[in-house]
Formats: sequence, C-alpha cells, structure tokens
Amino acid sequence: MPTEINAFVADARRRLRAAGIVPEEAAADARLLAQHILAWDTARLLTHGDQPATPEFAKAYDVLVARRVAREPLAYITGSKEFWNLPIEVTPAVLIPRPETELLVETATEHFDHAQSLRILDVCTGSGCVAVALAREFPRASMTASDLSEEALAVAGRNVLRHGVAARVRLVHADLLAGLPGPFDLITANPPYIPAVDAATLQPEVREFEPASALFSGHDGLQIVRRLVKDAAASLAHEGLLIFEFGAGQADDIDALIAATPGLHLLEVKHDLQDIPRAAVVQKTARS
Repeated sequence: MPTEINAFVADARRRLRAAGIVPEEAAADARLLAQHILAWDTARLLTHGDQPATPEFAKAYDVLVARRVAREPLAYITGSKEFWNLPIEVTPAVLIPRPETELLVETATEHFDHAQSLRILDVCTGSGCVAVALAREFPRASMTASDLSEEALAVAGRNVLRHGVAARVRLVHADLLAGLPGPFDLITANPPYIPAVDAATLQPEVREFEPASALFSGHDGLQIVRRLVKDAAASLAHEGLLIFEFGAGQADDIDALIAATPGLHLLEVKHDLQDIPRAAVVQKTARS
C-alpha cells in the first residue's frame, strides 16, 4: 500500500530533529518542504496529507530534506523568504531577511508621511527586501539601492521587478555610499555587524551558508558601521534620517560613535521583539 504524504512528513520531522534542529523548527520545516513541492498551502496539507505520496514526490522530498539535514537554510532550499508580508527571492548570494530588519521599514513609516516625495537610499541592500518594502510604502519616493556584491544586486533586481517597483528603484554597484550623489532624506542599512571572532558561535545555517561579507565586520563588528555613519553625515539632507541595524551588545558603542560624529544626533534606539536594542535612528542636525 502506498505511503501517505503525512508519513513522509513525520519521518522528515524525525530526521531534522536528529540533525540538531529544534523540534518546533523541525516540524515547521518538514511541513513547509512538503508544501513547497506540492504547491499546497497549510490547510490543504492538513486536509489532504493522508493521500498516497507519488514516487515523484517521495524522490523530490528526500532530496530537499537531505539538504535541510545538512543544515542548509530553508529559505535557500525554497528560494523565498517573507519580509514585510512580501515574498522575497533569496539565494546564497544574499543574507536571508530577518524579522528584526523590518524595524527599518517600520521606523521609516513612523517618521515620514507615505505621500512625501522622499529621496531614499538603501545601503547593503542584499536581496533588496528593505528597498522593495520602502518603495511600496512610499509610492512617491525616488529610491537608490546599493551593494558591493553584483550577485546580490542581480537578486535585488529580480525582487524589485517582481513587486512592481523597478521603475522607481535604481540599483547601484557601490561600496556603501561611495560615488552616490546626495543629499538623501532617508538612508537605511542592514550592514554586516557580527564580530569575526564570533563566527564559531553561530548556527551552522548562518556560519556555513550565508555570505560572510554580509555578516562579519572586523574584530568588533563595527568596521562597516563606522564608515557608514561617517559617509551618511555628509550625504544626508538637513534633518534627514539614517536608520540602521546593529548587533546585540553594541548599543553603547553606537551611542558613542554617533556622539563623536559632527552634525549627527541619535534620536532613538529601537528594540526588537526580544527587547534587544537593534536599530539606531540618527538625524542630521547641522552641516557636516
């Protein structure tokens, strides 16, 4: 008698747990991989999972589960990750969007009116998730999204096209703000901020699969942030905002860095859902 789809999912769940993936994540990933192959939503899998699995499903599912057992991130296997309620294409060329990065978009909507004709720059754009979200939130904005990785910009290009904002988002190959004409009303960034010495402490999914250039930034994690802040001071319009993400435990260093940069003022620090200081909101208050 053919094996039910549910039995394959249950076996995958066990394999993923044995590979060191926590039970809740193992259960979700086993289900999502099945849904990805079947092109089913959760409700359909729940109601039709007792159907016999086809040989084609069994073969394809085993391949994907084996990749996840090897700790390859789910988003790279399925090629997509949700961000700001939008499906974003991801590949190993880009960082996988995290929920905490949505703070950049959320904070921008708190400080600017949706109808404003803003000049926005998204630095270290990666997949373009922040740029896409901002372009949709601010339909009159003129946007530039930059990255040092041409491979990342190719992914970003597909995402801006997919979400209908390609006409308003200019993608630029640049090292931070180098060569980008300002002034900008808003600069956003999710820069690399993990200290290189912390690499061994990261989950295998992060350490072994995500691009190191998007993760690590010198011995203290702030090498890129220092350059970003300095460049932003010269590129922001008067009273323009720089909103950027930083790592756990770096809040005091960020405070000191902003205080030491002429023309910039730290307005606030946003906390993530775990109440960890996660995003700095910086305003240009004088000529730099």
